[in-house]
Amino acid sequence: MRLLLIEDNDELRASLARGLGSVGYLVDTAADGAAGWQAAAAAEHDLIVLDRMLPHLDGLEILRRLRRSGSTVPVLLLTARDTVQDRVEGLDAGADDYLVKPFAVAELLARIRALGRRGAHRPDPVITVDDLEVDTVARTVRRAGRRIELTPKEYAVLEHLILRAGAVVTRMELVDQVYAGETAGTSNIVDALIARLRRKLHPPGSLPIIHTRRGFGYECSVER
Repeated sequence: MRLLLIEDNDELRASLARGLGSVGYLVDTAADGAAGWQAAAAAEHDLIVLDRMLPHLDGLEILRRLRRSGSTVPVLLLTARDTVQDRVEGLDAGADDYLVKPFAVAELLARIRALGRRGAHRPDPVITVDDLEVDTVARTVRRAGRRIELTPKEYAVLEHLILRAGAVVTRMELVDQVYAGETAGTSNIVDALIARLRRKLHPPGSLPIIHTRRGFGYECSVER
C-alpha cells in the first residue's frame, strides 16, 4: 500500500515516514502544499495523510482540488485544530477521517488500516503475477494458495516490485521507497532483502518471480 504524507514539520514528517515504513507501507513525502498537490495529482497513491495547515497551498484546498478532479483516494486529515467547525470544514472539503495533533502513532496506524479496508478507489486490491497474489490492503502474500509470511521490509520490497511488474526497478529506487529517509538503507541491504524474498517465494519446482537485471536492478515477472 503506497501512502503520500504531506506534512511541513520536518521532524514529524521524518518520524512518521520511518514509522509507516517500518510496518511495511511505501511512503512518499512532501514538505509543503505546492509539492503535496503535485504529488497527489499524479494519482499514484492508495491513501493520503494530509496536514491541514501547509505553506504555499492550504491542506483544505488540496482536498477540494482532489475531489473536484474526481479523485476518491482516501484522505486522513491531520490538524492542530479541534473545534467542531474545523472538523466540519475538513469533512465537507472531502476528508475521509480526521486526526487531531498530538496523536499516538498506534491510532494513526489504526485509522490508516480502517481507511485502507474501504478500498473505495481501487476495485481490486489483490495484484497477481502468475500464481503469486499480493493483497495490498491486508498486506498478505500467497503463492499457489499458500500463505507466505514476510517481514515489513520484505513485504515493502515485494509490493513495490509487483506494482511495477514487468518494469525494471533500480536498487536505489527500492532504497528510497522502502527506507523512506532512514540512513540505514543501502543497496547492499536491498540485495539481502531480495535474497530472503527469493528463498520464500521460489520453492523448488516453481518459476522464479524476481529476476536480477544485471547493471540495472530487479524485475517482477514470470519467464516461461
